[in-house]
Amino acid sequence: MAFENPSREEIKQILATKKRIAVVGLSDNPERTSYMVSEAMQREGYEIIPVNPKATEILGVKAVKSLKDIEGHVDIVNVFRRSEFLPEVAKEAAEIKADIFWAQLGLFNEEAYQIAKEAGMTVIMDRCIKVEHAMTK
Repeated sequence: MAFENPSREEIKQILATKKRIAVVGLSDNPERTSYMVSEAMQREGYEIIPVNPKATEILGVKAVKSLKDIEGHVDIVNVFRRSEFLPEVAKEAAEIKADIFWAQLGLFNEEAYQIAKEAGMTVIMDRCIKVEHAMTK
């Protein structure tokens, strides 16, 4: 596969400066990984924007149906959707001019990588944002 994640140092820099995270596929079920990871990041001071068309509120924040419904700039689009949905999310992330496209651990899609890269985004795939954040402390 032709993709390369940024270095640990670059990821550390991203997490130190990019604080507004739209979480695509954030579940309202506290047992789900997306919920636990987002809750941990929220506790660490990150602004979490839930993107879930079936939910009204997650983690005390109003959920939006799509990335396009978010007001203001999004630093990181963190994706918890199966790999085959990544290109669609990457296109939307490009439309809203997000800085970072982040696909969670176990997720990778070459087409999504190309879309995000061509849109000028930094792309991180197959990495857990919570684990990466813990490593920067």
